[in-house]
Amino acid sequence: MKRYEGLFILDLAGKEDGLKEVVDKVSADITSAGGKVETVQKMDRKPFARMSASGHSAGHYVNVIFEAKAGAVADLSAKFKLSEEVIRVIFTEAPKVVVPVA
Repeated sequence: MKRYEGLFILDLAGKEDGLKEVVDKVSADITSAGGKVETVQKMDRKPFARMSASGHSAGHYVNVIFEAKAGAVADLSAKFKLSEEVIRVIFTEAPKVVVPVA
């Protein structure tokens, strides 16, 4: 299992679901792909510097740190590309946690 960081930009405009529901859905998708969510950091809604190709002018940023097998990330990328709530997602390998020795 590797540790990954996923930066999600979410579109909630015109949606009845709130941010919590969409984040819970993203976490459930990661778990169903065999991953284990470690941390979820909800950030603010931020405007884009320029209009995106899909016509979005802003999005809610959420950072998710999770553990999963290497093949799961490719499956998750494909799944989130089809999601209406996810404008963009970027996966990177998260740094390992260093536990200080006392």
